[in-house]
Amino acid sequence: MSKFSELFRENKFTPEDVPSFEKKLFFEGVRQRPYLVRFVVLIFLSTVIASGGIIIDSTATVIGAMIIAPLMTPIIATAAAVVMGTRGRALNSLLLVGAGVALVIFVSWFAGNLDTGVISYTSDTQITGRISPRLADLMIALASGAAGAFAMSRDDIADSLPGVAISISLVPPLCVVGIALSDGQWPAAFGALVLFLTNFLSILLAGGIVLALLGLERVTARTLPRQARRRAFLVIALGILLVSIPLGLTSGRVARETITVSRTARIAQEWVAQSEYEVRKVEARDDEVTVLIAGKGSPPATSELVSELESALRNQVILDLEIIPIENERLEIIPVDE
Repeated sequence: MSKFSELFRENKFTPEDVPSFEKKLFFEGVRQRPYLVRFVVLIFLSTVIASGGIIIDSTATVIGAMIIAPLMTPIIATAAAVVMGTRGRALNSLLLVGAGVALVIFVSWFAGNLDTGVISYTSDTQITGRISPRLADLMIALASGAAGAFAMSRDDIADSLPGVAISISLVPPLCVVGIALSDGQWPAAFGALVLFLTNFLSILLAGGIVLALLGLERVTARTLPRQARRRAFLVIALGILLVSIPLGLTSGRVARETITVSRTARIAQEWVAQSEYEVRKVEARDDEVTVLIAGKGSPPATSELVSELESALRNQVILDLEIIPIENERLEIIPVDE
C-alpha cells in the first residue's frame, strides 16, 4: 500500500503540468475546428475498418480500428473536466462523445445494409465476443480507464495509449450495434450496447478517480461546486451498478453453459466409446445442447444419451443430436515433387 501511495505522490499534478494536460484534452478557440475535422475523419475511418473487420471476422482488422479510433480522448476529457470543476468543458466533451457514438452506429448500420453476405451471430468471433459482456469485462474496463487517465496525465508514458485503446473496446461494440440493427438482431444490439456503456462509464469513473488522486482538482480553478462534482461521479457509479446487472446475468449464463458443455462432452464420449463414432462438437446455448458425432455403422441408442444427460445435468434441456455417417474413408494422396 505504501508503494501505491508513493506512486501517486511522485506523479502529482503541479500548476506547471496543467497547461500541457489541458492542451491534450481540450480543443478550444482556433484549435477547435481542425480538431473536430480530424475527429470526424478518424471516427468515420475507424468505423468503416471495424465494421469490415467484424463482417469478415478479422481480429487484426478490428484491432487496427481500435488504435485509430478517437473516442478515448473526449471521454477522458469529460472525466477531467468534472474533476477540474469546469461545467462547460464537461458538457462539450460529453456532447462530442454522443455525436461520435451516433456517427459510429449510423455508419456501421449503413455498412451492414450494404453487405450482401450472411453474418453469423453465433460463429463470428468478432460479434459473439461483444454481445455477451460479463463482469470480467467490467473489471478490464475499470483497469483500462485508470491506465488511460494515468497515461494521459504523463507525457513520458503517453506511448502506452495505443495499448489502452486496444484493451478497452469502444468503436467495435458500437459497430456491432449498428450491424445488428441492420439485421434486426435486437438482443445482439442490446448486448453490444451494454458492453460499450460498461467501457464508457468505467473510463469516466476510474479515470476520474485516478486524476483526482493525482491532485488535478487541487491545482486547477474550479467553477463547479465540489458537491455537484460528487453528484456527477455518484451518477456514473450508479450507471455502472445498473449495467452490472445484465453483466452478472450473462456471467451466470456463460458459467452454466460452460459446465453443461463439459458434462455433456464427457457423457457423449462415454456414450460413443463402444461404437465406431466419435464426438466432433458439443455446444450449449440457453437450454439447448448440440452434439455432433461422426462415424461408421449404427450409432448408439439415442435414449441412452438422453437418459445420462437428464441425470447429470439435473434440468430439462433440448438435445440437438447431429449424426454424420461415414461409409467410405477416402485416402488423400499428396503428390511429391521429383
